[in-house]
Amino acid sequence: MKRKSSVGIGKPTKREAEILHFAREYRRDNGYSPSMVEIAKHFDISVPTVHQHIYSLGSKNLLVVEKGKKRSIQALHNHKLAAVEIPLMGVIAAGGPIEAIRDPEPIEVPRNMLSPGADYYALKVSGRSMIEEGISDGDIVVVRDQPTVDDGEKAVAYMPERNEVTLKKIYRDKNRIKLVPANKTMKPFYETNVVIQGKVVGVLRKEF
Repeated sequence: MKRKSSVGIGKPTKREAEILHFAREYRRDNGYSPSMVEIAKHFDISVPTVHQHIYSLGSKNLLVVEKGKKRSIQALHNHKLAAVEIPLMGVIAAGGPIEAIRDPEPIEVPRNMLSPGADYYALKVSGRSMIEEGISDGDIVVVRDQPTVDDGEKAVAYMPERNEVTLKKIYRDKNRIKLVPANKTMKPFYETNVVIQGKVVGVLRKEF
């Protein structure tokens, strides 16, 4: 049976529901979204408090805010607006090539997990090498397609000499790359030739 991840919609607090309603009404009446300052003035609260409410609403998939853009608060009305479909490309294990999924279907991920203008894909995880980072066997990782990551970030890494792809934390050590599992029972290892195929930006938990 094919696995399709669901996106949870959280329940807003009373004040969060009021902010959602205000944002919708303001956008309807003015054609653009309210600013953080305008929300703060309307409810007689501080701007940092507004930021906290907006962050909470975003984590509950009830609104989205486009990063780096003013007046981009958008209250979401339903599940479909809160989710985006990306392709589930295959299965990634501790070692070996990515196992392609026959007839892959798109899966839904929370919109607030993604940034505008970037390409994303998903991989199903096989194994427990990243368990201490909260990534378990059977989970699905959301990957932003990019050729580099910062030290300590989780990446999909291709090792040409081995013809293997793995999910590990990446560190640079002079002319080598250190690949570090998040499992105390497994040791880090080094490679001189590593091709970064993307950065892990989120995890969809395995459904039991």
